Amino acid sequence: QVQLVESGGGSVQAGGSLRLSCTAPGLSTCMGWFRQGPGKEREAIASIYTSDGATTYHDSVRGRFTISQDNAKNAVYLQMNDLKPEDTAMYYCAAVSGSSHAVTVWVGPYPCEYSVWGPGTQVTVSS
Repeated sequence: QVQLVESGGGSVQAGGSLRLSCTAPGLSTCMGWFRQGPGKEREAIASIYTSDGATTYHDSVRGRFTISQDNAKNAVYLQMNDLKPEDTAMYYCAAVSGSSHAVTVWVGPYPCEYSVWGPGTQVTVSS
């Protein structure tokens, strides 16, 4: 079982920035970030296809959030700028592990089937 560990969450005011980090024993074919706000379902917000760096974003964060990878450190990052109160949520790193119980996110032509999540890191944005 892949072990993912997120860090970098915290409390900021609207308009502020945070950078989330996720470390893993190794990067899977896809790495992603999901979030779950109060009373909401978990949603995929950013994914990266680690072979070529192709990315995809949820409409609500496109242009404000950037996902990136560092192969040498087996890490994935989520730079979050211009944060809004509606970004308040628990943020989870996700990886592919080959399980049949997976959530599929398409990154261009690539299906990223996420089945492993980290414990999460809380992001709170105040107005």
